[in-house]
Amino acid sequence: MRGDEGIFKKRVERFQELLRENEIDGAVIRTLSSFIYFTGTKWLRPSLFIPADGEPLVFVVKGEAELFRERSWIENVVEYQRVEDLMAGVVSWVHRNGMERVGLEFGVERDAYLIFLKIFERLNPTVEIVDVLDLTMSLRMIKDEWELENIRKAGKIARKGMKVAGEVIKTGVSELEIVAEITRELMLSGSEEPKVYVSTTPRAHAEPFRDLKVPENGVVTVVIGTDWNHYYANTARTFIVGEPGERVKKAMEVKMEAYKLALEETRVGAPINAVEKKIASLFKERGFGDAYIAGYTHGVGLLVEEPPIATIVVPQRATRVQENMVLTIIHPPLMIPEGAIKHEDTYIVKKDGLEKVT
Repeated sequence: MRGDEGIFKKRVERFQELLRENEIDGAVIRTLSSFIYFTGTKWLRPSLFIPADGEPLVFVVKGEAELFRERSWIENVVEYQRVEDLMAGVVSWVHRNGMERVGLEFGVERDAYLIFLKIFERLNPTVEIVDVLDLTMSLRMIKDEWELENIRKAGKIARKGMKVAGEVIKTGVSELEIVAEITRELMLSGSEEPKVYVSTTPRAHAEPFRDLKVPENGVVTVVIGTDWNHYYANTARTFIVGEPGERVKKAMEVKMEAYKLALEETRVGAPINAVEKKIASLFKERGFGDAYIAGYTHGVGLLVEEPPIATIVVPQRATRVQENMVLTIIHPPLMIPEGAIKHEDTYIVKKDGLEKVT
């Protein structure tokens, strides 16, 4: 398996402590990223069961148990042939252990389906269901050294991808062609599930189109997320083709000014919303207040975008920066008519400053 199994055992033990503190008898983990966090490996249809006390249990499809044990530290693995067998196993596990309060992650990732929750409720009518997403994310938000090293390796791959972007972006090349070339480089470098977005129009985080092509005088924005051992680094750049005009040049300059301000202000103990206000004020003073989208940072880890998600979860903007968080700076683009102006890098928060990853 990848990594030291002691790391994953300790994570489960810390999570079990949180379950006991919150009087939760056990948790059903169906979200892929949390499944990886605790087991050490990705798996199709992740099904992990963690009791407040005792050994965790994993359900896998018939014929997969041996391979799963090779890739994870968990020995308690049960095979199922039909999805009905999986649900029966869940019910049996809950009732066999006398559970009255069971945690599920109310997330939006693959396999965290609403239908699973509805079936679980119907099959366990006397069981109270508790959202444990905050508990898992409270553990995942602060990275250990093993995680940080994986993120650093992912950052090196991301840099290779951005170098390719600079080489292939030319007038007439389609968004899809650019993504294909970048993705090829990332996957050949070891990234198993890279995320690549390219926009030749004023769109942020754009899925590529084969019929949208680089104009003679335009703006091309590239966003890259690369993983190593399932841990991501995230970076973005805007490339200028030809002479798109003075507003683009000015926006690029102001964006870099804001980027430097964010690096100065993002430090241990700083509230994210306090930094946000300073950045927003800068853009307003420079005449780009209407072009700025709030939410200057987000966490990075087993997901390209995870807590603190100041980009889309407003309450998390009150989060204070902590040592060994991994954050991106600056995430949102300046949205001007010519295109989305982005300059984003991944940083590790250290006591004495920020360590650049991408």
